[in-house]
Amino acid sequence: MTFYFGTIRRTLPLALLAGALASSPAWADDDGGGARVTPIDNSGVQVRTTVLPATPNATTGAAAATITPAAANPVPGQVVVGGKVPDEATKAAVLGQLRNTYGAGNVVDQIEVGDVATPPNWATNVQKLLGSQLTQIHKGQLTIDGTQIDVKGEVPNESQRQKIASDMANALNPTYTIRNGLRVSASEQGVLDQTLANRTIEFETGSATLTPQGTLILDQMAAVLAKLTTRTVAIIGHTDNSGARASNIALSQARADTVKGYLIAKGIPSQQLTATGVGPDQPIASNDTPDGRARNRRIEFRAGS
Repeated sequence: MTFYFGTIRRTLPLALLAGALASSPAWADDDGGGARVTPIDNSGVQVRTTVLPATPNATTGAAAATITPAAANPVPGQVVVGGKVPDEATKAAVLGQLRNTYGAGNVVDQIEVGDVATPPNWATNVQKLLGSQLTQIHKGQLTIDGTQIDVKGEVPNESQRQKIASDMANALNPTYTIRNGLRVSASEQGVLDQTLANRTIEFETGSATLTPQGTLILDQMAAVLAKLTTRTVAIIGHTDNSGARASNIALSQARADTVKGYLIAKGIPSQQLTATGVGPDQPIASNDTPDGRARNRRIEFRAGS
């Protein structure tokens, strides 16, 4: 099934295939953890990893589902939906979720009902992917082929790129795999994200004192900030969820203030910078693993107007 999402100032094509195995252990509906996210572009990072079973194919009895192209250029604000699903109930469920997300008058139905089989609870899992997070993707495409999900398109910043894929993974079970092809828009935000390059600005443990490696990264960020024409850049401090929330918010604020002060000392005008600490409230990865917690402890740079 193919969706083309046209919204004001953005277009998101979405391809959805109801592919294909009548029954298979690989498609057992196991709720033990999230799906696997795999990067497919140069800036990608693996959001969450879970061992997956082999993907079903033609030799195991898979019945192929064929994408039927829908209108490639939907009217701004419309969602054009086309392709094939196994029954009327699945069609109604998918359309219902899209109408909840985009408004009933904005969904154009081109869905066919045909002879395809789906994994257990497939319609329910698909609905989890058709929420408001899709409206954040520009020039995007989402393809759902059985338990294989590919998401592509442009997002405003690296934090959002990771969070969209992570939220999708956490909504699904481990039989699903997500290929994260989202990329940061070629904009001033993109320049900031490319300079930071997924690196962590390091501080001494439990403090707002920068390490030598942290200052090295900030020197590079200062050189880029000096060339930007954006009026403001928000410096946002984040922590993991270890310890008391209030303490984490205070620590994240202190670290954001330290970064702001360092950049001002390097010649960046103070009026160009804001500093905010949000503690553990905006994770980009699971806090259940050491790697996830390490990724959540970060400084984010967000270009404003």
